[in-house]
Amino acid sequence: MLTALSIRDVVLIDRLDLSFGPGLTVLTGETGAGKSILLDSLGLALGMRAESGLVRAGCDQASVAASFSLSVDHPVHALLTDQGLEAEDEIVLRRLLTKDGRSRAFVNDQPAGVALLRRIGALLVEVQGQHDQMGLADPASHTTLLDMFGVPADCRDAVAGAWRAWRQAAYRLDSARAAIEAARRDEEWLRHAVDELATLAPQPNEEDQLVADRQRLQQNERQAEAIAAAIAELTPRDRRGGAGPASVLRSASRLLQRLVPAHFVDQTNPAREALAALERAEEALAEADMILGRLASDADADPRLLEQTEERLFALRAAARKHSVAVAELPALLSTLSGRLTHLESGEAELIELDRAARETRSHYVVSAKNLTSVRREAAARLRDAVMAELPPLRLDKARFFVEVTETAETGWGAGGADQVRFLIATNPGQEPGPLAKIASGGELSRLMLALKVVLSAGSTVPTLVFDEVDSGVGGATAASVGERLARVAESVQVLVVTHSPQVAARGAAHFRVSKAAKGARTATTVEPLTRRDRREEIARMLAGETITAAARAAAQDLLGAD
Repeated sequence: MLTALSIRDVVLIDRLDLSFGPGLTVLTGETGAGKSILLDSLGLALGMRAESGLVRAGCDQASVAASFSLSVDHPVHALLTDQGLEAEDEIVLRRLLTKDGRSRAFVNDQPAGVALLRRIGALLVEVQGQHDQMGLADPASHTTLLDMFGVPADCRDAVAGAWRAWRQAAYRLDSARAAIEAARRDEEWLRHAVDELATLAPQPNEEDQLVADRQRLQQNERQAEAIAAAIAELTPRDRRGGAGPASVLRSASRLLQRLVPAHFVDQTNPAREALAALERAEEALAEADMILGRLASDADADPRLLEQTEERLFALRAAARKHSVAVAELPALLSTLSGRLTHLESGEAELIELDRAARETRSHYVVSAKNLTSVRREAAARLRDAVMAELPPLRLDKARFFVEVTETAETGWGAGGADQVRFLIATNPGQEPGPLAKIASGGELSRLMLALKVVLSAGSTVPTLVFDEVDSGVGGATAASVGERLARVAESVQVLVVTHSPQVAARGAAHFRVSKAAKGARTATTVEPLTRRDRREEIARMLAGETITAAARAAAQDLLGAD
């Protein structure tokens, strides 16, 4: 419900902070005191159209903040979550309006669009006025209102479930048809692509394995080439036709042996030392040759295998480029294209089955929707009778209220059924019923809305109702009936009513008096909560006018005493 309203610099209001409680709150005051300014201010916070004329003269901007206390399951929480805004127990809607007509909106001090503010406001407050009818007068809301009045939830849920099943079956059928048509258009290419990829037979992670194998084989080939070159350098003849190192060492040894006779015993002879070194070199060279030979025999160099690996890798990458996918996606592509080809070959049988499922789910939906239509028509008759019972006390005894439930064309079917619901009214005998907002006058429409609210308020999710002069043009017993019905509505939702009727004012659980007074060169509107004594004086003024008599006070006391 609305818990507080803070207004700054709006028309005649300088600074105003109001607190509201549950039940029926009445606002009274002389004509022109500024009651409509309060409603305009509230409308500004709810996202209604902003005009620069609302800014108080001499001020740069106006601001209004409305605070609401809501239950944890109220629909506005889901809306805020969907919009990425933090949902709290208290919701504060704030609007700033500059004198050049620009405005900014905030929800819990977080910037928001005015359109979102308007959506939130529609979930929080419903205004029923003589010139601005919202909520009940909107035909788009009539189906929901009728359902909340008298249609069991399980009946509505059955239709919603049947609708989802039908749409899912229809979607699968349409998707299969589209896939088969696309496959037929591409059949020749599809068969060629599948044959080509099937011949290639790409495997998962094959590219990574081929790259690793290629690197290993290239490294092995480089190693084998280096070993072969080293061995070639050690052979007796190098590729230039000269002597190899082993031949050179042996020739040098033979020459030195001539300088070292066998009978010469001097072990320090340099020639003998050189000869020993040459012998060691020959031994080392022979050992190196043996090791290199063993390395050559162990080397895993297979030029043909490397060539095959590279050919496979290049073939996979060429296929990937051709189909504009990564190499790793080729197996999945083959599976997808094969599936399309399979659907093409066996598609007719699948289409027959999907078509059967779509027709069955449609038939189930039609049965469920017809049942919902029947239940709605029964509820419509009860709603009509309940509203008609409320009309005579509201001086609408000649009016006739109708709830029209008509079946729509298939294009209008949905999760909510196959119906269109409209509330219609005929205010005079012989008059054709028509839409509420077009047939009834301002006062009649306000009282009709009150009658509807008396019947429908228990199922409403809107926590706050505002009635603007719903008692206009009536008095006496009719005004008392209006007050009694407002009090009944206020038992289930918060009700704010702007009234000139003392009978209505006396029904309020809280009473605010709106007045206007000059302060220096400026005029300001003020709003003050009234005590019980002050309420008696205000109601007496409403009964008697400017001169309050003892009889008026007694009548006011009598009205309050009956409260």
